[in-house]
Amino acid sequence: MSTSVDDCLFCKIVAGDVPAEIVHSTEHTVAFRDINAQAPLHVLVVPKDHYANAAALAAGDPATSAELVTTAAAVATAEGYDDYRLLFNTGEGAGQVVFHVHLHVLAGRSFGWPPG
Repeated sequence: MSTSVDDCLFCKIVAGDVPAEIVHSTEHTVAFRDINAQAPLHVLVVPKDHYANAAALAAGDPATSAELVTTAAAVATAEGYDDYRLLFNTGEGAGQVVFHVHLHVLAGRSFGWPPG
């Protein structure tokens, strides 16, 4: 499944057409709170340009791919977390629902790792 730029929820958030709680922004990224938070800190970091998934972003704009991670670290630090999880879902089978690459920043609870 793919989403065109015109239909993309995250493109609309980046453009300011759909409201979101923006917590951080750079020249190439926007970070906003997930409306279905799975942890005390659950923020999504997206590139301002549309790429369907993490692999497409890494191939098309490696510098922005790296900037997603540095933005995520800045968000975690600003929210007071030294320990946090970063997660990309790539593809419907992996749980990707919005087909605009987004990096989940999660912190503030145990994630059951390591297993056992």
